[in-house]
Amino acid sequence: MSALLQQLARRQLLWHGNSQQAAYQAVSSGYPQLDQQLAGGFPSTGLIDIQTNTGIGELRLLLPYLQQQQQHSGRLLVFISPPAQPCADMLVTAGIVLSQLVIITPKTAKEALWAAEQCLQSGCCASVLMWQVPLKLALARRLQLAAEQGGASLVLLRRPAASLSLPVNLSLELTPHQHGLQLSVHKRKGGWPAAAFLLDMQQHWPALYPAADSAALPQRKAG
Repeated sequence: MSALLQQLARRQLLWHGNSQQAAYQAVSSGYPQLDQQLAGGFPSTGLIDIQTNTGIGELRLLLPYLQQQQQHSGRLLVFISPPAQPCADMLVTAGIVLSQLVIITPKTAKEALWAAEQCLQSGCCASVLMWQVPLKLALARRLQLAAEQGGASLVLLRRPAASLSLPVNLSLELTPHQHGLQLSVHKRKGGWPAAAFLLDMQQHWPALYPAADSAALPQRKAG
């Protein structure tokens, strides 16, 4: 192995395609189709990179996973820099315990990253969600170590960008679809990327997809 490859391996920036040891412990996403694509679900610890525009259903996608993370561990969920005030009714309906939810609204990206690191290291948090905070490679690695140390997961929600791949356990890209979300798996620790596929969310959130329901109804003739 060359000196460069050895250096990358020591920093855990080199992924071995045949390494089963790299596989993560999965928590069901709540969507059987997605669990099949991810070999069981979302990782219970480490970094989850979700490239998405805001408000297309990204939080609805994550709620079943977050509910399990919170319920099974009894620890906190933390939202950092959410783009809007989360709907309490939606969270409660999804089984989120509001008394174990902390929302942090830092003034700067530097404060947001500091808060994320402290939460991950504390051991008090099951999962941390952080919205649209710029992240460089060195900082991503630092947060990955903090997540491993605290036995937590950090979900990074950021806009799609052609940038350097981050050292994460899972990387997804979401785009909107009339029946739910179009997902692409760019990176999965211990596995391979996956081509884009449709995640149908109508069964889980029927009230949000009236267009799909109405399309199935017979059309009345004019006149």
